[in-house]
Order: sequence, then C-alpha cells, then structure tokens
Amino acid sequence: MNTQVIVFFLVIVGSAFAGEQDVLDLTDNDFQSRIAEIDTTLVMFYAPWCGHCKRLKPEYAKAAELLRDADSQIVLAKVDCTEGGKDTCSKFSVSGYPTLKIFKNGEVSQDYNGPREAAGIAKYMKAQTGPASKDLLTVDQIEEFLKAQETAVVGFFEKETDLKTVFLKYADKFREKLRFGHSSAADVLKNYKETNGIILFRAPQYHNKFESNSVTFKGTSLDELTTFVKDNYHGLVGHRTRDLAQDFKYPFVIAYYNVDYTKNPKGTNYWRNRILKVAKEYTGDYRFAISSKDDFQHELNEYGYDYTGEKPVVLARDKDNRKFIMTNEFSVENLQQFLVDLEEGNLEPYQKSEAIPESNDGPVKVAVAKNFDEVVTNNGKDTLVEFYAPWCGHCKKLTPVFEELGTKMADEDVAIVKLDATANDVPPQFEVRGFPTLFWLPKDSKDKPVKYDGGREIDDFIKYISAHASKELKSYDRSGKVKKTDKTEL
Repeated sequence: MNTQVIVFFLVIVGSAFAGEQDVLDLTDNDFQSRIAEIDTTLVMFYAPWCGHCKRLKPEYAKAAELLRDADSQIVLAKVDCTEGGKDTCSKFSVSGYPTLKIFKNGEVSQDYNGPREAAGIAKYMKAQTGPASKDLLTVDQIEEFLKAQETAVVGFFEKETDLKTVFLKYADKFREKLRFGHSSAADVLKNYKETNGIILFRAPQYHNKFESNSVTFKGTSLDELTTFVKDNYHGLVGHRTRDLAQDFKYPFVIAYYNVDYTKNPKGTNYWRNRILKVAKEYTGDYRFAISSKDDFQHELNEYGYDYTGEKPVVLARDKDNRKFIMTNEFSVENLQQFLVDLEEGNLEPYQKSEAIPESNDGPVKVAVAKNFDEVVTNNGKDTLVEFYAPWCGHCKKLTPVFEELGTKMADEDVAIVKLDATANDVPPQFEVRGFPTLFWLPKDSKDKPVKYDGGREIDDFIKYISAHASKELKSYDRSGKVKKTDKTEL
C-alpha cells in the first residue's frame, strides 16, 4: 500500500519561530528529499513581514505539538520564502502570504482551506489520512474514542444497511469538520443497545445536567442526518470559537468571559451552567453560546467594550442583526429578564457611533451612525458615500479628490458623504470589507445602494455622477462635459 504524504504549505512571512522544536525547518537544499522520507508532512513557507503569518505562528507550532502528542504520523515543517526557500516557493507558485497547500506523495493535492487555530489545523490534517470513520472493534475502544475533547458522531450497524451507507457518505463529506466512528461488534452493539442507529456524543467537557450527553438520530436520509447534526452539535449553549463562529446565526445571545476548556474547564462551566439553566427553560428564537473574551475582543469593541471583568458580558443580535447589551451585572435572574425584554421589544438597540458633528457645512458631509439616515438615506439627494478608515493610505489619497468633488457638486442635487467605518456601525445593506468602499445611492431608490467600482480621479467621479444622476446636472451634461453658458456682452 502506498503511504500518503500530506504536505501542508503555509506561506508565512516572519522571523524564525522561537520554541518550535516540533516544526521541521526546510530549505531548497533538503525540501524534496526530506518530505519524501516522511509519511505525512505539514510544511509552512514564511517570510518576515506578514502580520497574518505572525499571528498564525504560535497556532501552527501548537498544532505540531498536538499532532506529536497524538502519536500522529503527520509532521509539520516550515520554509522561509525570503531566504533559503525562494526556489521552492517559486516552484509551487506562492504569491501571497499565508498560502496553504496540501501535498500527497510529494505532489500538490489541493489548496488548504481549513481552520487557522491549532486544534482545527491538527483536526483538519488528521482527517486527510485514513478512513473518514474509525472502525471501533471493542467497548474499550469506543469508550476511549469518546474520551477525546471533541463531539463525535458514531454509527452502530449489525449488518450492511441503507442507514450505514448514509452514515459513511456523511462521514466522508464532513470528515474535515467532524469526528466519526462506527462499529459492528456484537458486544459494542449490546452495550449501546443499537443495532442500526447513529448517535451524536457530546464532548466530555460539555456534559451537564440540563441536557443529555448524547442524542440519537431518528431519520433515514442524508439531508435529515445533516440537519440533525447541525441542530444538535452545539447543544443548548454552544462553545463558539473563532473557527466555529459561522455556525451561529442570529438571532443569538452570547456570553463573553474567560472561556478556557484547556486551563480552566471548571471555571468555564461554572458560568456556562448558569446560562444553561436559563436556556433549558427558554422557548423563544434566540440561540445561546459562550465565547472567549480574548478571542472575540473585536466583537466586544463593536459594542463599546474595551475591557471586561470576571463575570460574563452578555450581548445579543436579533433577527434583523441589531445589537443589544445586557447592562445589568450577570446573574441568572438578570439574564432571564434580559430575554423577556428582548422578546417584548423593550430594549433600545446599541449603536456604535461618533458624536454628531456640531457643524456639517463642508463640501463633503460627515455621516456618523446616529445621523446616517438624515445625512445619507433621507437627504432628498443622489448620494455618493465613502466608507473609510483613518489609517488607510488609499483613503488618505482620496481625501483631496473627494473634497474637490464635493466643491464641484455644491450647487447640484447631489451629496458627497464620508463615514469612518472603524468608529461607526455600518448599516447592514452596505457590504464593507475593505477601505475605501464607495456606494452610489439614487435619490428615489436608496434601499438599493450600488457599489461604486469606477476610477478615483476627479474626472472619473464627475463622469459617473453625470451619467447616473436622477436629473441631468446643472453644470455637466450626461457625458460629464462642462455645459456651455451664454455670456451677455455689455
């Protein structure tokens, strides 16, 4: 049997990583020969200046340690793209940092699109080797399998059945995200009282008295199994990590505190159990989760929190993605009342906003979250709005152009507006992923903003506005040319 060689290429730009004794250091001279000697290799290509790579560095090293501790055949390695690994990076068309690729038998297999934190990296790479579901032959094996700190989906099949086919298809499809096992051993089937069934076993650290530690699948189809796992995987109060954040769709209620199942599982569950007590009796539409305040500080910042204490901070988003804060100190009773107020519409949504400018008479109007409707949505004019960041070089370059544009449009039925998207909430109808991002809002249909992707010189803007204005401009024709004016000779 050919041995799979899986190589994980992560192009990381940074200095040599201190303390990475579990990460193999490779260069152009030994890259090909060394990976050929190892069954499974995860290789990281890096260079010194990349911020994303620096943030990934400790997670990558921790993943190498996790794989070693698990007695895995996967080895993690690294190559410096700026020094000894330039030719290797060029060979595999590395052009951005970090770049992640999977190699099998020394050849490129696929791009890596998995998690960027240690446990996720290790789990993803282990899923690339061997069968999607582990064959559990004895009761001891399955009990050992279920001790792992991961929720697992296990199939019990006395013989070949349609349900077993569904289970194996599902396992193969989600092998990189979930953990699977199965058994046909008589003593295992007897112990778990299943001869043709699928059970979801929650990880030990999530066990609690408010819900069952396992849930049995009652359906028959692949779609039903997919829905079953999705609905039950996180339980009443899920552990929302950076890699699983997309699993939690609003409306949700999230408690942020020092969530750490590695160093402080008892302290973590002390607060989670109190949230579970509330969630157990709750019958509304909100889902519940806990999140590490350190991992999600950026979300806390969106609610105005630069610092939090020991007790959980509870934040929510409703079905319209509006934000709400539980302002009272955390307690079971206060959380219950917070949910009542949410459901009954008694709470004011939180809005991150700068103060409304005392004067707003410049050629470019300043919008903040609190005056956005007045300055942008309901100003009665066609509007070009820029979402910017103060630190953005491209935004700074655009500033004098935008000022000139505002001056030229001063007598027109057109508003030129800017909003600092780092200091103000951006309305949900505007998709802002980089800076600057500009939108055109026609006067009579501002519920459908149009992303501006044209040039950023003054003539580019004038031509665009002239062509798209609701009414022809006073000073420019539809092509953007200055209109001729009749001069009366004295």
